[in-house]
Order: sequence, then C-alpha cells, then structure tokens
Amino acid sequence: MRTTLEQLCNNFISNRDAVKATFKWENDQIIAASATSFLNRGVLADAAKLEDCKKLLKENTGVFSNFRGNVEVPMVAQLAMAENPADKMKKTLKIYETLKQEFRGSEYLVLAAAVMADMVSDEQVVKMTEKARTIYDKMKKDHPFLTSGEDSVYAVLMAVSEKSDEALIEEMEVCYKKLKESFSASNEVQALAHVLSIAEGNAVEKCNKVVALYEALKADGVKYGKYHELVVLASLALLPVEQSVLVEDIKAVDAFLTEQKGYGGFFGLDKKTRLMHAAMIVSCDYVKNDNSDVAAMTGTLAAVAAQQAAMCAVIAASAASTAASASN
Repeated sequence: MRTTLEQLCNNFISNRDAVKATFKWENDQIIAASATSFLNRGVLADAAKLEDCKKLLKENTGVFSNFRGNVEVPMVAQLAMAENPADKMKKTLKIYETLKQEFRGSEYLVLAAAVMADMVSDEQVVKMTEKARTIYDKMKKDHPFLTSGEDSVYAVLMAVSEKSDEALIEEMEVCYKKLKESFSASNEVQALAHVLSIAEGNAVEKCNKVVALYEALKADGVKYGKYHELVVLASLALLPVEQSVLVEDIKAVDAFLTEQKGYGGFFGLDKKTRLMHAAMIVSCDYVKNDNSDVAAMTGTLAAVAAQQAAMCAVIAASAASTAASASN
C-alpha cells in the first residue's frame, strides 16, 4: 500500500474513534461516513472539539429540530472542521431558514445548508436557493415518484455548479437512462446520475467509466454493492487514474479495514459497506478537497456530491432501520 494511502487509513480509524467517543450509541455507518469527511479536509478529528461542537449544536437547536437525530453526527463533524464553529453554526442556521422558503424542512435540507455554508457567499444564498428549487422542480417533473427530500441536497449542489439548469437536467436524464441499462435500483441510479451531471465530460462516457470500474472490481473478485454504495464510485471513476490502480487501491484498503475493530466478524459492518468505506478513503487520496472556490472546480464538486450522496443514503438506511425496529 502506498504511504499516503496507508496514512489516510490510519487517519480514518483515528477520526472514527474520535467521533465514536463523542457519539457512543450512534449508528456506525453514520460515524464512519462522518469520519471520512475529515479526511477530505485533511483534518484530524479531535474528540474535545467534537464535544464542544456537540454542545454548540444543542445550544442553538431544539430537541425536535431537524438538526438533531440522524443528521446530528455529520453536522457536529462539519462544525468541528470549521475554523470558527460558532460562525459556521450561525451561517448554516440562516441558510437553512432561507432554504425552507423553497423546500420542506428535513434532515437532508440541514445537510444542504451545511454544504452551502462552505460554498456560497452570503450574497449568493438567495439566488442559489431559487436556482436549486428550479432544478428540483424539473427533477420532480421527470421522476415524480423517485424525487424526494434527499434530492434537495443534490439540487443545491447542482445549483452551485457553473452549468445551466437545462444542461444539468438534460445530462442527469441521459445518465439515468444509460445507467439503468446496468443497474436496477432506480433511487440509487438517480442519485448517481445527479452526481455525474455535475462533473465535466460527455454524459454517456461518464456513465461508461462508472460501469467499467464496477465491472473491473467484479472481474477481480471484488463484489461491490449495487445500491447506495454506487455513488462513491462516481468520484473514483472520473479520476485520470488507471482502473487497475483504483481496483488495487480499494482491495488494499479493504484488507486494512478487515483487520480493524468494527469490521468483519458477526457484529461488524458487512462486506459491501466495508468496500464502500474503502472506496471513500481511496477517493480522498486523489481528490484534494478545497472548498474555498469549489464552484469553479467541477471535479471536486462532483466528489463532494458523491460524499453527500453517500451520507444521504446512510441516513436514509438508518431512518428505515429505526422505523422498522419501532414497528416490531
């Protein structure tokens, strides 16, 4: 394993353990996804700062706020990565209220507000919110039964892109139809299409790269998931890196994770989730995420979109699991 990748693996475990120390009883998948967020910023999670940010969040939101529940861990992680957590909290709350003028309040809208807080200046918030609503309405028109609250996050990210509304929607539809030839899960394919529409390049070629990476993993005996795990492959497949290198990287990180507490064994996370985490770590080694001018960096923006798509999927899965447990 390359030195940089090995360091990222060790940092991921350190980040995960720091987040876990602050949220002992929270969902392991949400904790892992939040830990990866620190890797993207090149920041090591600090348990003491996480604890302070957890208190900050509670001081600024009510018990039944959408900032609590499943989104609390990633939101606290976002605050802990900020130079000034109090300012980030204030800006995110303000953006969330603006977004609520166009969208229904939800945990997903909280994620959208947090992402927007890093990418958009105060002067652009209203304009970007209106653009996001226009994009969302077009999504809903094309896919009325698939489009829901979580798509507000993608609509915001697509709005930040420099592409026009029409180009984004057209590409998304082309990508959706092309990807459905290879993958059956409509919701997950739509999320993947959203991510690919943001990236530069020909729509069909981008889809082909994702499918080719999936097939390359499969041919090498790596059974990568076909559902919410797929979105992570988008940020990898679009990189100017040989697929054989990416496959070996994923396998190497997967082997590392297998030896770590929380992975493998009867009570550990399943193999497909572990592979998704491996892919997320590998993407961090190639995509240097700098949100200071992310709107002009469509490759980075696509990577951010893939990360947020993975987070949305994890939150949705956690909510479904909680609902199932409550009904039994």
